[in-house]
Amino acid sequence: MPDITQVLIANRGEIACRILRTLNRMDIPGVVVYHFADADSPAVKMAATAVQIHGPTPVAAYLDVENMIAACKETGADAVHPGFGFLAENPKFAKRLAREGITFIGPHPGAMELLGNKVSARTFCMDNGFPLITSVTEAEAKENFIESARKIGLPILIKAAAGGGGKGMQIVRDHRSLDQAVLLAKNEAQRSFGDDEVYAERLLEEPRHIEVQIMGDLHGNVVHLGERECSIQRRFQKIIEESPAPMLTRELREKICTTAVEIARRANYHNAGTVEFILAPDNEFYFLEMNTRLQVEHPVTEMVTGLDLVELQIRIARGETLPLVQDQIKTTGHAIELRLYAEDPANDFLPSTGALLAYSLPTGKGIRIENGFARGMQVTSAFDPMLAKLIVHEKNRNQAIALALQALNDTLVLGVTTNIDFLARILAHQAFRAGRIHTGFIPTHTKELAPLPLNQEQRDLLLAAAALGSREFSDPVLTEPYTSLGDWRN
Repeated sequence: MPDITQVLIANRGEIACRILRTLNRMDIPGVVVYHFADADSPAVKMAATAVQIHGPTPVAAYLDVENMIAACKETGADAVHPGFGFLAENPKFAKRLAREGITFIGPHPGAMELLGNKVSARTFCMDNGFPLITSVTEAEAKENFIESARKIGLPILIKAAAGGGGKGMQIVRDHRSLDQAVLLAKNEAQRSFGDDEVYAERLLEEPRHIEVQIMGDLHGNVVHLGERECSIQRRFQKIIEESPAPMLTRELREKICTTAVEIARRANYHNAGTVEFILAPDNEFYFLEMNTRLQVEHPVTEMVTGLDLVELQIRIARGETLPLVQDQIKTTGHAIELRLYAEDPANDFLPSTGALLAYSLPTGKGIRIENGFARGMQVTSAFDPMLAKLIVHEKNRNQAIALALQALNDTLVLGVTTNIDFLARILAHQAFRAGRIHTGFIPTHTKELAPLPLNQEQRDLLLAAAALGSREFSDPVLTEPYTSLGDWRN
């Protein structure tokens, strides 16, 4: 089995910092690659070795396999951790690393091809009797994909086969818009993943999004680390995740988690992975997809289990056996993760750009921050607008919500518009507190989640503060003969 002596992180931002912390604790040197746009980032400053990479755009630089291979050869890195996004679910990248004798800290390329592609994963689950929503793929329908999609019944969800994160997804509620929706989904899928394959499935109304963290080693052992609730989403992207999922019976939780483990076991899957399910209002659940990588929201699982998922990934890649069997994995308390975005919730979540004039994130017992920015850095349109992740852990869900609200109140970001207040309004909403959540929570409660209009006293205070901050207001206006006296003093 390979001996990992130096790890190159084929990523950026907060996930690069998070991986570096584990590598430092394990006394394994870490190498960070960076585009010029990230030259002043905390990850670059934190790493012992940093290698600049180039590309026609910043994103293209991180998607370039040859950049990563060259950086490994330059630094002597014998392993690569892909983080999430970019090359994390690219089996061609994993295969290329294997040809170069470099360990990929992730699943086998064959498992990525099988389960990372939504169409092949759907076929696999169908063949093995796992629950699926009614759907049709382009390959199955061949020349009649549009007509076959119509037969599913409304509403229909068009989805990209090769990726996730809400990219390449279109909702169809009228058959007349189906052709255009398929075209839009294919175009976005091609831009985002380099693959325009899509498929159609029946859209369940107001379902919950439940996912299960699994971990498998190279010796056939597979365990789950509990489930996460990921139903609070905007534009098909998660913004609040928590563990354990509220309002699940013990029997339903066990059934969902056991199904996830069985899917991974039958696929001979190893390393970290997340099996995602749609849970209908009648408590029937269906396989949605599998993310063959570390998830953005993995910290909530770490908080309730006390396990370091990145360390487990590295040990599995080394060929070690999982240190725990299923019965030894326990969860305590409740964890909530909030994704802090530079975006305007009042303007359809439009990304915001600019310099971080002030940037202060909370600290304290039960609070964990995953962050890739610092005061003075530029937030650009080159990357996803997520600034940081704020994770809290408490004894129960109500206490976790209270701590999360306190942490948001102690967060200060100036220079860009953020979703901080929007997240606080979600946490304070009565339906959220009661666990009455689903993937349509935000559009359902649009009016209640909107900011309250300012009263006259608040307006007056803001105007006064703005005036006092203006030099035109605060600097004295001098007239002759005083303007000619210069710096004269008596």
